[in-house]
Amino acid sequence: MAEPNPADQIRQDFAPPQVPVEDAARAMEAFALGHHSEARRVVLITSGGTKVPLESRTVRFLDNFSSGRRGAASAEYFLQAGYAVIFLHRHRSLYPYSRRYAATNWLDVLRLQLPGDGAPRVEAEQSRLPGIVQVLQDYSRMKESGRLLSIEFNTLSDYLHLLLAAAQALSRLGSSAMFYLAAAVSDFYIPASEIPEHKIQSSSGPLQITMKMVPKMLSPLVKDWAPKAFVISFKLETDKEILIERARKALATYRHQVVVANILDTLRGHVVVVTGTEETKLSISDEEERSGVEIEEKIIKDLTLRHTQFMEGTAAN
Repeated sequence: MAEPNPADQIRQDFAPPQVPVEDAARAMEAFALGHHSEARRVVLITSGGTKVPLESRTVRFLDNFSSGRRGAASAEYFLQAGYAVIFLHRHRSLYPYSRRYAATNWLDVLRLQLPGDGAPRVEAEQSRLPGIVQVLQDYSRMKESGRLLSIEFNTLSDYLHLLLAAAQALSRLGSSAMFYLAAAVSDFYIPASEIPEHKIQSSSGPLQITMKMVPKMLSPLVKDWAPKAFVISFKLETDKEILIERARKALATYRHQVVVANILDTLRGHVVVVTGTEETKLSISDEEERSGVEIEEKIIKDLTLRHTQFMEGTAAN
């Protein structure tokens, strides 16, 4: 029996998306082609976790811990490197630039000024917002350049529909397109035909759920949807003894270009960039950490160079 087509499975087996996918598809295509016409590389960054509803009229759901920090930070460094960025991110996950102040209670930072002869003003206490002037300057330049397109998802179904639309939008860019798949995507789901409509009642007793495996999107993305693109996936493990083995297995299975591998305990300071021919360790020293250097800066610098080499190799062939 033939394996189901992943694109058909997304459309048929998952609940309808809760976001306007067709509008997002048109926006992504116009954005990608517009920047491609200016000889600019385009990267799709996926960021944050995915919610898996347990009911159609959702009260309960399964989630994961991802805050979207890596994706949001990486978007900033790709923008610095000259890329146009489609930022496909979970609703309310961390966002480029504002991510630096995610733990800030803004009502403690803002001060209301009530001058006697004018309208009330709101001022910020800059000492509570380290680096805010530079961040605002960077953000303003990015907005003026028009090189960031933000697309939100919430549920697993939203994400899968939007990823398919994004792949179709970027497929015409050839090797200048990059996929940076940093989102933490659920491995399990309940098919739309099996999910209850209303809230599951606790009075019914213990809950037993049978979930199906989410179809692997990386294989059709690399093989069919955007076969000329430069594709990076992420591998997170808790056991360092199996990390490289698992990363190499992913490369062999999906035939993409790079796996960024990391251990949960050290993911903010150490990664291994794994390709078909080498393993490159990237780390942040204690001194670099104190000075504000982030591991994502080194990751993007490494991947930008590899993307250039990939494009040159594609052109030569």
